[in-house]
Amino acid sequence: MRMRIFNVLTGPPALAFIPAFSLAAYWFGGEGALLVVAALLPAIYLLAGGINGTVGHLNSAAMTRGGLLPRAAMAERCGVIFEQASESGMHSCIHVVEIEGFADLVDRFGPAAGDAVIDRMGERLTAAMRDGDVIGQIGDARFAVCVSPVRHLSLELCIQLAGRLQTAAEEPISLDGTVIYADVCIGFCQHSRAPDKQAAQWLEAACIALRSAQARGASSIRAYSDQMHQERKTRRALHEDVFAALDSGEITPWFQPQICTDTGRITGFEALARWTHPVRGVIPPAEFLPAVEAANLLERLAEVMMYHSFRALKAWDTEGVEVPQVGVNFAGSELSNPRLLEKIKWDLDRFELTPDRLAVEVLETVVASAPDDMITRNINALGALGCRIDLDDFGTGNASIASIRRFSVCRIKIDRSFVMKADRDPEQQRMISAILTMAERLQVETLAEGVETVGEHVLLAQLGCDHVQGFGIARPMPFDQTIDWINAHNAKLLDVPQIMQGRQK
Repeated sequence: MRMRIFNVLTGPPALAFIPAFSLAAYWFGGEGALLVVAALLPAIYLLAGGINGTVGHLNSAAMTRGGLLPRAAMAERCGVIFEQASESGMHSCIHVVEIEGFADLVDRFGPAAGDAVIDRMGERLTAAMRDGDVIGQIGDARFAVCVSPVRHLSLELCIQLAGRLQTAAEEPISLDGTVIYADVCIGFCQHSRAPDKQAAQWLEAACIALRSAQARGASSIRAYSDQMHQERKTRRALHEDVFAALDSGEITPWFQPQICTDTGRITGFEALARWTHPVRGVIPPAEFLPAVEAANLLERLAEVMMYHSFRALKAWDTEGVEVPQVGVNFAGSELSNPRLLEKIKWDLDRFELTPDRLAVEVLETVVASAPDDMITRNINALGALGCRIDLDDFGTGNASIASIRRFSVCRIKIDRSFVMKADRDPEQQRMISAILTMAERLQVETLAEGVETVGEHVLLAQLGCDHVQGFGIARPMPFDQTIDWINAHNAKLLDVPQIMQGRQK
């Protein structure tokens, strides 16, 4: 009630009372009182923020498109509803809806179609809600829906409302004879779960829930929770610490062995980034790589990984243990560097290593989407230099056979999704057999990732896969544990009788 009275007294409606106050002053106090009122009322109005309120209302009205509030006005209205719900003991909720792949939709159908989709989406969301609810457009393809305070609004009702909004939003849109299908993700936050019980963070909490939904895939719905708040704090802390971590040596490679299925001998290691945080301990790459990418430090990470991998190769050589190569992962951003070849040559010379000791691991998705540009030139130049080219996560990125030949791929790494339970699933076995047959025809070596059981290992060896890697052989380990593992592994091989001479790897 106080908010409503304040809005009336400081907004444009207050101007309607000026003639009444002036007339009353003249009636009871004469001309002197009229002069006093005429001087004081404008001053009081200005001090109460009347002009700002008037300008704000005008700006909001000018920016509203299709009946939807813009972000600033939407945030203001959400704050009002938050206060109303808090004071009355009632309940409310904010749903944030975003069209997935909107940029691709605009590229495909044009800006006019994009505008039409936004307008249609706004109409559908408005039609799905009550008259008193507030709806705004807070991004290019993002909408916010704030429920006006009600007596009962449980989590189940919020989920049902999210489902209703999603159903309405994902109905096909017909434009000029073309049918457009749009998927949406939704995140929502109940009034009672707002962080620190503050209106300013209520809308942001719903946006955090939206990002969590988007991480789970198209058409996902997520409710805000305190855990998301803690995860966001952690991510922010990682973003702040990642710069120092790369320079201080906290982020280093851990090494996972790869072995030959014929002889059991070690054929290499893959270098996998791990962050040994002074407080949180070892952080896996899935948690900190987004922070590295957001900070534009992927190239710096690749430099750190190469330096420590070459240093490890040199140390293994000094200890007299045989490790033919180390695989280092390269993303598209690193492969786009025009000076990549020079940097790798310099590092190889620095450690007195031959190019064949480095296996450049490239994701299949990078190869599948790479045109004839710097990425292509760098991969081919590294192959010509003598580095081995490994195609990582094969089977997930739609790389063609022509791409395998175009990039002079030495080895394809079969994705673990094909390997899991392969010893018990005939369909998995047929898929692996097809990949191995293709690789044999192309004279390309194969390595199976994610091998976790003896059964999977034995099956892959029987089918003719050249190399295996996974927890069933060994987990990734820091460098100071590798030499002991290598010696122990080689000692076990001495105790195994040689039944037949396998292929030379």
